[in-house]
Amino acid sequence: MKTVLITGATSGIGREFAKRYAAQGYRLLLSGRREERLKELQNSLSTEVDYYVSDLSKEEDCFALLKHYENENIDVFINNAGFGTTGNFLNTDLNKEISMVKVNDIAMHLLMKCMLQKMQKQGYGTVLNVASSAGILPGGPYMATYYASKAYMVSLTRGVAIELKEQNSPLYVAALCPGPVNTEFNENADVIFALKGISVETCVDECLKGMAKKKTIIVPTLPMRLLLTIQHIVPMPLLMRIVARQQKQKLQKK
Repeated sequence: MKTVLITGATSGIGREFAKRYAAQGYRLLLSGRREERLKELQNSLSTEVDYYVSDLSKEEDCFALLKHYENENIDVFINNAGFGTTGNFLNTDLNKEISMVKVNDIAMHLLMKCMLQKMQKQGYGTVLNVASSAGILPGGPYMATYYASKAYMVSLTRGVAIELKEQNSPLYVAALCPGPVNTEFNENADVIFALKGISVETCVDECLKGMAKKKTIIVPTLPMRLLLTIQHIVPMPLLMRIVARQQKQKLQKK
């Protein structure tokens, strides 16, 4: 039986990945901060499920998670835990931003590296980093720290993917970069999306299709792919004003 480890499995994209891999007969290893939700998910699925409660803003919890599953052969790692915040950079809460960087970058980097090293010893494995289309854009006024955090993971994924290919490694890494998705992200980031979000089902559908094709950067839905393509022909100052306007709409709707 194949095994998948999923962080941030208590809601949204992570929860949907758990359902999909359970339907495929995978054994599930789940991580999240809310034990009651992990327990509920465990009881709702018809496959073998183990969970480990962890707060990935703490490095010691990241290492504890790795230690807990060190004897497992993991076929797929969904590096999903993350959150966002919005507002004028001068006014946003510093502690929340630092916590976000710790989860979105330090934890994801740490877990990605250690899982790849583990998989290299196994001789097989897939790592999917859940990033954002924000990480492909040059910057995001009024969500500046979030955009920067996701750009880090997109860049890291691209670089590591090339290294693995040049080494003829059996390992596969990819980054999922959706636009707005209808999840609890909105509430946690104090934001209402200016653009209509897609469902978690659509997001995961398209991601799994991209993974089957071994794509490195996976952007769900054609409209979002077109928007990200158009950015390359729009002058940078104009593009940044457009992004800023979209972000301001979020603030005005709060």
